[in-house]
Amino acid sequence: MHTRTVFFVSDGTGITAETFGNAVISQFEMKPRHIRLPFTDTVDKAHQAVRQINHTAELEGQRPIVFSTLANMEVLEVLETGCKGMLLDMFGTFVRPLEIELNMKSNHRIGRFSDVSKSKEYNDRIAAIDFSLAHDDGQSNRDLEGADVILVGVSRSGKTPTSLYLAMQHGLKAANYPLIPEDFDRRQLPPALMPHRKKIFGLTIQPERLSEIRNERRPNSRYASLENCRNEISEAEAMMRRAGIRWLSTTTKSIEEIATTILQELRPERLTY
Repeated sequence: MHTRTVFFVSDGTGITAETFGNAVISQFEMKPRHIRLPFTDTVDKAHQAVRQINHTAELEGQRPIVFSTLANMEVLEVLETGCKGMLLDMFGTFVRPLEIELNMKSNHRIGRFSDVSKSKEYNDRIAAIDFSLAHDDGQSNRDLEGADVILVGVSRSGKTPTSLYLAMQHGLKAANYPLIPEDFDRRQLPPALMPHRKKIFGLTIQPERLSEIRNERRPNSRYASLENCRNEISEAEAMMRRAGIRWLSTTTKSIEEIATTILQELRPERLTY
Protein backbone atom coordinates (compact mmCIF):
# COMPACT_ATOMS: atom_id res chain seq x y z
CA MET A 1 0.00 0.00 0.00
CA HIS A 2 1.49 3.33 -1.01
CA THR A 3 1.90 5.97 1.67
CA ARG A 4 1.79 9.08 -0.52
CA THR A 5 1.27 10.05 -4.14
CA VAL A 6 4.10 11.87 -5.89
CA PHE A 7 3.57 13.76 -9.15
CA PHE A 8 6.33 14.65 -11.61
CA VAL A 9 5.17 17.53 -13.79
CA SER A 10 7.26 18.75 -16.70
CA ASP A 11 6.91 20.56 -20.00
CA GLY A 12 9.37 18.06 -21.45
CA THR A 13 9.99 14.37 -20.84
CA GLY A 14 10.01 14.73 -17.06
CA ILE A 15 13.27 12.81 -16.73
CA THR A 16 14.97 15.60 -14.78
CA ALA A 17 12.02 16.02 -12.39
CA GLU A 18 11.73 12.29 -11.82
CA THR A 19 15.46 11.69 -11.36
CA PHE A 20 15.80 14.49 -8.83
CA GLY A 21 12.48 13.73 -7.14
CA ASN A 22 13.26 10.04 -6.71
CA ALA A 23 16.67 10.89 -5.26
CA VAL A 24 14.99 13.07 -2.64
CA ILE A 25 12.10 10.69 -1.89
CA SER A 26 14.50 7.76 -1.48
CA GLN A 27 15.80 9.42 1.68
CA PHE A 28 12.53 8.53 3.39
CA GLU A 29 11.14 5.13 4.39
CA MET A 30 8.04 5.22 2.24
CA LYS A 31 6.59 3.62 -0.87
CA PRO A 32 4.98 6.43 -2.87
CA ARG A 33 2.75 6.06 -5.88
CA HIS A 34 4.40 7.71 -8.87
CA ILE A 35 2.37 9.66 -11.44
CA ARG A 36 4.20 11.19 -14.40
CA LEU A 37 2.74 14.18 -16.22
CA PRO A 38 5.19 14.94 -19.05
CA PHE A 39 4.68 17.46 -21.87
CA THR A 40 2.60 19.80 -19.71
CA ASP A 41 3.50 22.69 -21.99
CA THR A 42 0.27 24.71 -22.24
CA VAL A 43 -2.00 26.49 -19.77
CA ASP A 44 -4.80 24.07 -20.63
CA LYS A 45 -2.62 21.05 -19.86
CA ALA A 46 -1.55 22.73 -16.62
CA HIS A 47 -5.22 23.06 -15.58
CA GLN A 48 -5.71 19.37 -16.37
CA ALA A 49 -2.70 18.53 -14.18
CA VAL A 50 -4.08 20.67 -11.34
CA ARG A 51 -7.44 18.90 -11.52
CA GLN A 52 -5.74 15.50 -11.31
CA ILE A 53 -3.52 16.56 -8.40
CA ASN A 54 -6.42 18.12 -6.49
CA HIS A 55 -8.65 15.09 -7.10
CA THR A 56 -5.93 12.87 -5.64
CA ALA A 57 -5.65 15.17 -2.61
CA GLU A 58 -9.40 14.88 -1.98
CA LEU A 59 -9.44 11.10 -2.40
CA GLU A 60 -6.44 10.45 -0.15
CA GLY A 61 -7.05 13.15 2.42
CA GLN A 62 -3.47 14.42 2.26
CA ARG A 63 -1.43 16.62 -0.03
CA PRO A 64 0.34 14.91 -2.92
CA ILE A 65 3.99 15.85 -3.41
CA VAL A 66 4.57 17.59 -6.74
CA PHE A 67 8.03 17.90 -8.31
CA SER A 68 7.98 20.41 -11.15
CA THR A 69 10.42 21.41 -13.91
CA LEU A 70 8.25 23.90 -15.77
CA ALA A 71 10.15 26.60 -17.65
CA ASN A 72 7.06 28.41 -18.94
CA MET A 73 6.04 30.90 -16.26
CA GLU A 74 2.39 31.00 -17.37
CA VAL A 75 2.11 27.25 -17.07
CA LEU A 76 3.91 27.24 -13.72
CA GLU A 77 1.61 29.95 -12.37
CA VAL A 78 -1.40 27.69 -12.92
CA LEU A 79 0.19 25.11 -10.61
CA GLU A 80 1.31 27.67 -8.06
CA THR A 81 -2.14 29.22 -7.71
CA GLY A 82 -4.41 26.18 -8.11
CA CYS A 83 -2.51 23.11 -6.97
CA LYS A 84 -3.43 21.61 -3.58
CA GLY A 85 -0.29 19.52 -3.49
CA MET A 86 3.08 20.34 -1.93
CA LEU A 87 4.72 21.98 -4.95
CA LEU A 88 8.51 21.73 -5.24
CA ASP A 89 9.51 23.91 -8.18
CA MET A 90 13.04 22.89 -9.10
CA PHE A 91 13.64 25.81 -11.47
CA GLY A 92 12.44 28.26 -8.84
CA THR A 93 14.67 26.63 -6.25
CA PHE A 94 17.83 26.48 -8.33
CA VAL A 95 17.62 28.43 -11.60
CA ARG A 96 16.29 31.75 -10.36
CA PRO A 97 18.82 32.11 -7.50
CA LEU A 98 21.55 31.33 -10.05
CA GLU A 99 20.20 34.06 -12.36
CA ILE A 100 20.70 36.51 -9.50
CA GLU A 101 24.13 35.19 -8.60
CA LEU A 102 25.38 35.11 -12.22
CA ASN A 103 23.62 38.34 -13.13
CA MET A 104 22.18 36.81 -16.28
CA LYS A 105 18.93 35.26 -17.44
CA SER A 106 18.73 31.55 -18.12
CA ASN A 107 17.47 30.46 -21.52
CA HIS A 108 14.35 28.90 -19.92
CA ARG A 109 14.60 26.10 -22.42
CA ILE A 110 11.56 23.83 -22.36
CA GLY A 111 12.64 20.24 -22.05
CA ARG A 112 16.16 18.94 -21.81
CA PHE A 113 15.74 17.08 -25.11
CA SER A 114 13.81 19.69 -27.07
CA ASP A 115 16.68 20.44 -29.46
CA VAL A 116 18.36 17.04 -29.70
CA SER A 117 18.51 17.15 -33.49
CA LYS A 118 21.03 20.01 -33.18
CA SER A 119 23.03 18.43 -30.37
CA LYS A 120 26.42 16.90 -31.07
CA GLU A 121 26.38 15.43 -27.57
CA TYR A 122 23.15 13.59 -28.31
CA ASN A 123 24.51 12.14 -31.56
CA ASP A 124 27.70 11.13 -29.79
CA ARG A 125 25.58 9.38 -27.16
CA ILE A 126 23.71 7.40 -29.83
CA ALA A 127 27.03 6.44 -31.43
CA ALA A 128 28.28 5.27 -28.03
CA ILE A 129 25.21 3.08 -27.53
CA ASP A 130 25.68 1.55 -30.99
CA PHE A 131 29.34 0.90 -30.21
CA SER A 132 28.57 -0.72 -26.86
CA LEU A 133 25.95 -3.00 -28.38
CA ALA A 134 28.32 -4.04 -31.19
CA HIS A 135 31.09 -4.78 -28.68
CA ASP A 136 28.95 -6.56 -26.09
CA ASP A 137 30.22 -9.85 -24.72
CA GLY A 138 33.28 -9.86 -26.99
CA GLN A 139 31.24 -9.89 -30.19
CA SER A 140 33.75 -7.74 -32.06
CA ASN A 141 37.45 -6.87 -31.84
CA ARG A 142 37.12 -4.08 -34.39
CA ASP A 143 37.92 -0.50 -33.46
CA LEU A 144 38.83 -1.24 -29.86
CA GLU A 145 41.19 1.72 -30.09
CA GLY A 146 38.00 3.80 -30.30
CA ALA A 147 36.72 2.46 -26.97
CA ASP A 148 36.76 4.72 -23.94
CA VAL A 149 36.36 1.80 -21.52
CA ILE A 150 36.76 -1.97 -21.83
CA LEU A 151 35.16 -4.06 -19.09
CA VAL A 152 36.31 -7.60 -18.34
CA GLY A 153 34.97 -10.25 -16.00
CA VAL A 154 33.33 -13.65 -15.90
CA SER A 155 29.93 -14.17 -17.47
CA ARG A 156 27.05 -12.49 -15.58
CA SER A 157 29.24 -10.26 -13.42
CA GLY A 158 27.49 -7.07 -14.59
CA LYS A 159 29.48 -6.07 -17.67
CA THR A 160 26.63 -5.56 -20.14
CA PRO A 161 24.34 -3.35 -18.01
CA THR A 162 27.33 -1.28 -16.88
CA SER A 163 28.51 -0.82 -20.48
CA LEU A 164 25.08 0.34 -21.59
CA TYR A 165 24.73 2.68 -18.60
CA LEU A 166 28.09 4.30 -19.41
CA ALA A 167 26.99 4.75 -23.03
CA MET A 168 23.49 6.04 -22.32
CA GLN A 169 24.28 8.22 -19.31
CA HIS A 170 27.77 9.47 -20.13
CA GLY A 171 28.18 8.99 -23.88
CA LEU A 172 31.15 6.65 -23.48
CA LYS A 173 32.03 3.91 -25.94
CA ALA A 174 32.19 0.91 -23.65
CA ALA A 175 33.19 -2.56 -24.86
CA ASN A 176 33.04 -5.63 -22.66
CA TYR A 177 34.74 -9.02 -22.78
CA PRO A 178 33.92 -12.20 -20.88
CA LEU A 179 36.82 -14.05 -19.29
CA ILE A 180 36.47 -17.72 -20.22
CA PRO A 181 38.31 -20.99 -19.38
CA GLU A 182 40.58 -20.62 -22.44
CA ASP A 183 41.83 -17.32 -21.01
CA PHE A 184 42.46 -18.97 -17.66
CA ASP A 185 44.42 -21.78 -19.35
CA ARG A 186 46.60 -19.19 -21.10
CA ARG A 187 46.87 -17.28 -17.80
CA GLN A 188 46.57 -13.95 -19.59
CA LEU A 189 44.02 -11.56 -20.99
CA PRO A 190 42.51 -12.19 -24.45
CA PRO A 191 45.16 -11.15 -27.01
CA ALA A 192 42.89 -8.53 -28.60
CA LEU A 193 42.81 -6.63 -25.31
CA MET A 194 46.52 -6.52 -24.58
CA PRO A 195 47.25 -3.26 -26.49
CA HIS A 196 44.44 -1.46 -24.64
CA ARG A 197 45.31 -2.30 -21.04
CA LYS A 198 45.01 1.30 -19.81
CA LYS A 199 41.32 1.31 -20.79
CA ILE A 200 40.48 -1.98 -19.08
CA PHE A 201 38.52 -2.23 -15.84
CA GLY A 202 37.58 -5.51 -14.21
CA LEU A 203 34.34 -6.60 -12.58
CA THR A 204 34.06 -9.48 -10.15
CA ILE A 205 31.30 -10.82 -7.91
CA GLN A 206 30.87 -13.15 -4.94
CA PRO A 207 30.61 -16.78 -6.14
CA GLU A 208 27.41 -17.39 -4.17
CA ARG A 209 25.66 -14.46 -5.84
CA LEU A 210 27.02 -15.44 -9.26
CA SER A 211 25.65 -18.95 -8.80
CA GLU A 212 22.20 -17.54 -7.97
CA ILE A 213 22.21 -15.35 -11.09
CA ARG A 214 23.39 -18.13 -13.38
CA ASN A 215 20.86 -20.60 -11.96
CA GLU A 216 18.08 -18.25 -13.05
CA ARG A 217 19.38 -18.63 -16.60
CA ARG A 218 20.59 -22.24 -16.65
CA PRO A 219 19.24 -24.12 -13.62
CA ASN A 220 21.27 -27.04 -12.24
CA SER A 221 24.01 -26.66 -14.88
CA ARG A 222 27.75 -26.90 -14.35
CA TYR A 223 27.90 -23.30 -15.59
CA ALA A 224 25.79 -22.26 -12.57
CA SER A 225 27.29 -24.59 -9.97
CA LEU A 226 28.83 -22.95 -6.94
CA GLU A 227 32.07 -24.91 -7.40
CA ASN A 228 32.46 -23.69 -10.98
CA CYS A 229 31.60 -20.12 -10.02
CA ARG A 230 34.20 -20.18 -7.25
CA ASN A 231 36.83 -21.48 -9.65
CA GLU A 232 36.05 -18.90 -12.37
CA ILE A 233 36.04 -16.01 -9.92
CA SER A 234 39.32 -17.13 -8.37
CA GLU A 235 40.98 -17.46 -11.79
CA ALA A 236 39.60 -14.13 -13.04
CA GLU A 237 40.73 -12.19 -9.97
CA ALA A 238 44.18 -13.79 -10.13
CA MET A 239 44.43 -12.83 -13.81
CA MET A 240 43.44 -9.23 -13.13
CA ARG A 241 45.99 -8.97 -10.33
CA ARG A 242 48.74 -10.31 -12.61
CA ALA A 243 47.78 -7.88 -15.36
CA GLY A 244 47.66 -4.94 -12.95
CA ILE A 245 44.05 -4.18 -13.84
CA ARG A 246 41.85 -2.16 -11.50
CA TRP A 247 38.69 -4.01 -10.52
CA LEU A 248 35.82 -4.08 -8.05
CA SER A 249 33.12 -6.43 -6.82
CA THR A 250 29.62 -5.75 -8.13
CA THR A 251 27.94 -7.96 -5.51
CA THR A 252 26.36 -5.22 -3.41
CA LYS A 253 26.77 -2.22 -5.72
CA SER A 254 24.24 -0.55 -7.99
CA ILE A 255 25.01 0.16 -11.66
CA GLU A 256 25.34 3.84 -10.76
CA GLU A 257 27.93 3.08 -8.07
CA ILE A 258 29.88 0.76 -10.38
CA ALA A 259 29.92 3.34 -13.20
CA THR A 260 30.99 6.14 -10.86
CA THR A 261 33.92 4.08 -9.57
CA ILE A 262 35.00 3.26 -13.12
CA LEU A 263 34.89 6.93 -14.11
CA GLN A 264 36.94 7.91 -11.07
CA GLU A 265 39.56 5.27 -11.81
CA LEU A 266 39.88 5.54 -15.60
CA ARG A 267 39.00 9.22 -16.04
CA PRO A 268 38.20 8.97 -19.78
CA GLU A 269 38.88 12.20 -21.69
CA ARG A 270 35.52 12.25 -23.46
CA LEU A 271 32.86 12.32 -20.80
CA THR A 272 29.30 13.60 -21.25
CA TYR A 273 26.97 14.73 -18.43
